Amino acid sequence: MTNHIFGGIGIPVLFALYLFLFLMESKYQLRKRVQGRWRRIVINSIVSIPAFTLLRFLFIPAMVWLAHLNENLHFGLNYLYDLPKPAELILAFLLLDYGNYAWHMLNHKLTFLWRFHLVHHTDRDLDITTAFRFHFGELIGSVFFRGAITFLSGASPLTILIYEIIFEAATEFHHSNWKLPSTFEKILNKIIVTPGMHGIHHSVVSNERDTNYSVIFSFWDRIHRTIKLDIPQDEVTIGIPSYFNMDELTVGFLLKLPFTKIRKS
Repeated sequence: MTNHIFGGIGIPVLFALYLFLFLMESKYQLRKRVQGRWRRIVINSIVSIPAFTLLRFLFIPAMVWLAHLNENLHFGLNYLYDLPKPAELILAFLLLDYGNYAWHMLNHKLTFLWRFHLVHHTDRDLDITTAFRFHFGELIGSVFFRGAITFLSGASPLTILIYEIIFEAATEFHHSNWKLPSTFEKILNKIIVTPGMHGIHHSVVSNERDTNYSVIFSFWDRIHRTIKLDIPQDEVTIGIPSYFNMDELTVGFLLKLPFTKIRKS
């Protein structure tokens, strides 16, 4: 099932979406770039290789295995009630997404986790390539936290795979530098995270960066009052102030960054 759904369907869909967003952000730019685009593409692509490999061959199989374990043990929230299958899928999907809201917040609040998540935030621009700029250590950590959410949710293997594909698609979308029509973005933002909303989360200003943690549905931030939408994009500076030297943000520097002394941001 994993190979057919994620490998055979998910990866081609995500690649097609990547190309589409790449073209859209090229034509309709939301924020002005401060770095050379192609240099960043190379750096972010290489940094992403270990994390993507672990995603495909560790994270996804582990989540599917836990979901199968749920089925065998009849464990998890979805086994506490008897609802139509579509309703159970929706409830499990929502719980998985809320778990990712919590995981994202923890990556900012806990010093040890921030060491790894910092690699993502040191990017001086925010675009579709940033969606893949994650340190492999963060991916390994997510196996344990998101694995616990998967197990507690009682989500089926199919739900897990559907969620992960939509999760990755949402991550691509809201990291893109695509300028949407303002009215459309405001309407869309009522439901899902948009590029403008997530751009604020990547701001150099700490009280802006510590907002907008949602991944797919934006209402988790509304519920927890961690949403911020009133910052114009032309006033948002992307990155971490103590890591502004673009010349040092090489592949080697980023991969070893979590294991070095972290500068105050």
